[in-house]
Amino acid sequence: MNEPTVLDYVKSKLFFWRGEIVEIPWPDDESRGEGLLEIVQDLPLDEEFSHSQPDAINQRERSSIDLIRWVGWWALLPLGLALFAQRAFEPPDRSLNAGLVLYILTAGILVWAQWRGHFLLPEVIKSEYQFDQMTVRSIPLWGGIIFGLLAFLAFGGNRFTQVNLSLWLISLALFFYAFWQIDKNAIPWRDKLRIARNGFSNKGIRFSPWTLLVIGAFALSAFFRLYLLDRVPPEMFSDHAEKLLDVGDVLNGQYSIFFVRNTGREAFQMYLTAAMAKLFGTGLSFLSLKLGTALAGLFTLPFIYLLGKEIANRRVGLLAMALAGIAYWPNVISRVALRFALYPLFAAPTLYFLIRALRRGKRNDYLLAGLFLGLGLHGYSPFRFVPFIVLAAVGLYLVHHRRSKSESQQTLWGLIVLTFSSLLVFIPLLRFALSNMDSFSYRMLTRMTEVEATFSSPVWHIFLKNLWDAMTMFFWDNGEIWVHSVTHRPALGIVSASLFFIGALMLTVRYLRRRGWVDAFLLISIPMLMMPSILSLAFPAENPSLNRTGGALIPVFLIVALALDGLLTTLKRSLNNPVWGARLAWGVGLLLLAWSCAQNYDLVFRQYSNYFALASWNTSELGAVIRQFADSTGDEDSAWVVPYPHWVDTRLVGIKAGFPERDYALWPEQLSETLDDPRVKMFLFKPEDTTALETLRDLYPLGSIQLYDSEIEGKNFYIYFVPPVER
Repeated sequence: MNEPTVLDYVKSKLFFWRGEIVEIPWPDDESRGEGLLEIVQDLPLDEEFSHSQPDAINQRERSSIDLIRWVGWWALLPLGLALFAQRAFEPPDRSLNAGLVLYILTAGILVWAQWRGHFLLPEVIKSEYQFDQMTVRSIPLWGGIIFGLLAFLAFGGNRFTQVNLSLWLISLALFFYAFWQIDKNAIPWRDKLRIARNGFSNKGIRFSPWTLLVIGAFALSAFFRLYLLDRVPPEMFSDHAEKLLDVGDVLNGQYSIFFVRNTGREAFQMYLTAAMAKLFGTGLSFLSLKLGTALAGLFTLPFIYLLGKEIANRRVGLLAMALAGIAYWPNVISRVALRFALYPLFAAPTLYFLIRALRRGKRNDYLLAGLFLGLGLHGYSPFRFVPFIVLAAVGLYLVHHRRSKSESQQTLWGLIVLTFSSLLVFIPLLRFALSNMDSFSYRMLTRMTEVEATFSSPVWHIFLKNLWDAMTMFFWDNGEIWVHSVTHRPALGIVSASLFFIGALMLTVRYLRRRGWVDAFLLISIPMLMMPSILSLAFPAENPSLNRTGGALIPVFLIVALALDGLLTTLKRSLNNPVWGARLAWGVGLLLLAWSCAQNYDLVFRQYSNYFALASWNTSELGAVIRQFADSTGDEDSAWVVPYPHWVDTRLVGIKAGFPERDYALWPEQLSETLDDPRVKMFLFKPEDTTALETLRDLYPLGSIQLYDSEIEGKNFYIYFVPPVER
């Protein structure tokens, strides 16, 4: 085979879109792909070196070193421009034109730098493919299929029972055992425990600096996810009432597979919340809902770390985990206590094991990807698009990767294993869906079709506008839904949005040059994971939304981390002193992290909390008044809330008062029914409800009225006390 010439190399750089890739081979290094910058760091720079080489070579080496040093400092220029550009997009004083101009300048500099090889992203780790004989244990396989069919039949009636759960779990255990590969060279787990126990007893528990860094990043993320969880957000709304009613059914022994209340919901959150209520003793409350979803968001982060480590290096994993952990977007969808956090919770391990399986060819990874894919389908309905993303990943791998026939067959074999393992996990909900397709698909069809509302314009026009709005939400507008966002602001903070722009652009250029399937997948997976929001064709005002796009935060923060790692590596190599180069990189990295922490803290704990309190109704205050009344002169059964259009959900008042089974609604026409009750009575009603006031004065002329002055402006309400009747 002929070696490429210098002319071939130059042509490949000038005409990179042709796909003819010619690279100068560099020695492998411990950092796995830091390229030219890593090698330059190791060049000797003292006088002895300059005298030991011919003058021409010495001059050329010094010119290259000077260039790299200059480029390292110069790499701050596109970062600075991107930060100023994104700052121009921040509300309230936005400047679209200024931001666009600065981003265009940033893009021009970055494309030139990428073309010249001056500012490099971390390289994707090369595949470590292991060929598989594709053997299977026949008896467990057939046993798993038979028990799976029996479980499918037993799941009729939309109930989990001891019988169908046992059949289902046996089928899963047999199927996984049929395909699971046991590493004969691995240390048995009993020996690992003994070694660990001996090590701890002899030397104490010791952690490496890197482990401490990872623990610190996770602890910082835990602070952002759990701090003031009982107060942010401050109030519930009607969806929470529906969820708590479903959780109450679970606690009362009604174990549904699909909860049909409120247009239908998958089961995972209901059982998770029931577990939180029992485990932490928080009962049927808003906090129980919050604990489950906050922990779901928190435990998404380790898989983001593993994904970054799998596609690039452990620094990328750490940066992705830390930046996603403190970010406003994943934080608010975890805190709002609905099913939103379950989308990234199951998408992250699905993508991790899928990419790992495609890189390494191990069937165990295909099985685990299928396991989390199936579990995710029990979580949040937007996850139903993830199977298409799995197919896209496999397709990109097969199209881009140079492979043998046997490797292609093994990949397709792995996809089959993944599909059947996910199908077995999905069996309970599949059984319900086939029998109740209208209930199962109602919510999805109301958004994608004209079941509930007609399209406002041609479908293709709505789709393209939704796609544009979704893809620009990172930089400009994350939608108008106050429940899970600070409305009409970017989905990312200034630092993360700037780095995402840099990373996405450089990934695109690198893909055009090298045709790497992982680069393509990271870019393509973003709009695909946002498709549940983009396909809101009947209700385009619901797009973009941070909840239905939640799975996209995984590749987004991986790209953010890739960009930051490339920037810090370039800065580190910019000085001939390794110590000061590392300090420079650490300084810039910590400065960006501190800036990001400060902005995200303000977004979540001040802006989001305040906007949420203003937009929601103060059911907690009404509940507190009823609780105080019940604990003092009255009784929980002699207090009522008079409903008024677009006011509080009276079911939530009962939950906040500590009586979750009680709906405190009593309509104006029903007020006379309380005349026969001799106890002291209390009625709460909205100041605008003159009908309730007049009726109560007619019925109870001896009653007294008091205005409750709410902490939130515009949320006052009246309290009408009625003294007891002596008989």
